[in-house]
Amino acid sequence: MKSESPAPHYRMRIVTSLSEIAQSSWDSLIADQTLANPFLSYAFLSAMEESGSATEKTGWQSCFITIWDGEQLEAAMPLYEKSHSYGEYVFDWAWARAFERHGHDYYPKLLSAIPFSPITGSRLLARNKAAQGALIAALQELQEAGEYSSSHLLFLPEDQARMLSEEGYLLRKGVQFHWENKGYQCFDDFLDTLDKKKRKNIRAERRKVQDAGIQFQHVRGKDILDDDWRLFKNCYDQTYEEHHSTPYLNLDFFLRIGRAMPENIHLIIALREGNKIAASLLIHDQQRVYGRYWGCLETHPCLHFETAYYQSIAFCIQEKIAIFEGGAQGEHKMARGFLPTTTWSAHYLSHPEFFDAVSNFLVRETQDIELYLNELHQHTPYKALKHIEVSAT
Repeated sequence: MKSESPAPHYRMRIVTSLSEIAQSSWDSLIADQTLANPFLSYAFLSAMEESGSATEKTGWQSCFITIWDGEQLEAAMPLYEKSHSYGEYVFDWAWARAFERHGHDYYPKLLSAIPFSPITGSRLLARNKAAQGALIAALQELQEAGEYSSSHLLFLPEDQARMLSEEGYLLRKGVQFHWENKGYQCFDDFLDTLDKKKRKNIRAERRKVQDAGIQFQHVRGKDILDDDWRLFKNCYDQTYEEHHSTPYLNLDFFLRIGRAMPENIHLIIALREGNKIAASLLIHDQQRVYGRYWGCLETHPCLHFETAYYQSIAFCIQEKIAIFEGGAQGEHKMARGFLPTTTWSAHYLSHPEFFDAVSNFLVRETQDIELYLNELHQHTPYKALKHIEVSAT
């Protein structure tokens, strides 16, 4: 690690609850960022904390780094002390097992991420380069001063990942699938850009849902009722139950974001014979839609694709929103018009031997990821891209 200590006029403070910072100070800092999104807002992060979803009790102890110049918040990092690796979407379980096999504690570790949200966005929230440097130095000092095995910054913009690489952090690539709006005027405009097989398949999937008598209601955030949130929570819980897992988020969290940030919320509800049977939650700003959660109370062929993907794409087209991020993983999304994109994370392990071991692992993994991306790009669903040769870089 190479960063210098924070500039003398800066004051660093660790914040164990976002309530220690005025909302106006936090949101003013976020508004100053070019890589902000609704997940970095005070409303979203405080809802995680105040609902009990991301707290010390659930293994997400807030220890946000803040950099101050007098009373001005100059920089901040959403940071958590983690006692496990659940809810992160960049998997390091094998690293934890290796630590334990050799008699070392992997937890607690430091994690900069949005809880339960595989969303790329700034983790180095700063008004200028000096404040950003102070933030990185403070993270390094916090790791070295405490009994932390490692620090991890997940779903970084590439430029911030590269910057951290220069500071000695190891970079890790991942893959997500995003849909891009090419200025479509309607859903059929989008379908017309796909190859014949993919276009035919999507129309067949949509027809199955229509033939089942299922209709859709789009509800903007300001119009979402508490009963709508209860329906959505039931659908959300059902999805986790089907995967034999425990839901991370509670009803209070959804009610809180519904009240605090309605301009960023959109709910899609599926109805059959007047009964609400499925729902999908979108969080969005003017540039991007983020598909977060979906669930159903009745099972019907292709209902998932229609509720979570096609209705969301139609929303993007209607609102002229450029990108739809469909969430973590999901190679099957390519057949529905999504294309692979690279995600970035940065990692620093305090133990030199484990640092070297993980570094070697990441070299091999990165080669595999690049080959995988190359293969995916060669199977694009779009007609115009069929004959473009893509090489791994």
